[in-house]
Amino acid sequence: MESDYVKMSPKGQLVVPQDIRQSENFEPGDKFMAISVKDGVLFKKIEMPNIKIEFEKLSKDIEKKFKRNKINKKDIEEAIKWARK
Repeated sequence: MESDYVKMSPKGQLVVPQDIRQSENFEPGDKFMAISVKDGVLFKKIEMPNIKIEFEKLSKDIEKKFKRNKINKKDIEEAIKWARK
């Protein structure tokens, strides 16, 4: 495990040393979870889903299910009316 000294800026920012950024493939804009631990803070890189891509994927899956089950726009409108009663 690599380690290096870093200094906090007046704004509370820390700079991850270049050799660690490269070995961990950290890129500008990456998101991290800050976790308080007994002796300090652990920063864990997290992957945030692209909402637009996830929505498009979900929409395609739903469209396939509708076609497979022969559900049309009229069926959906009737179901909405029924649910609102």
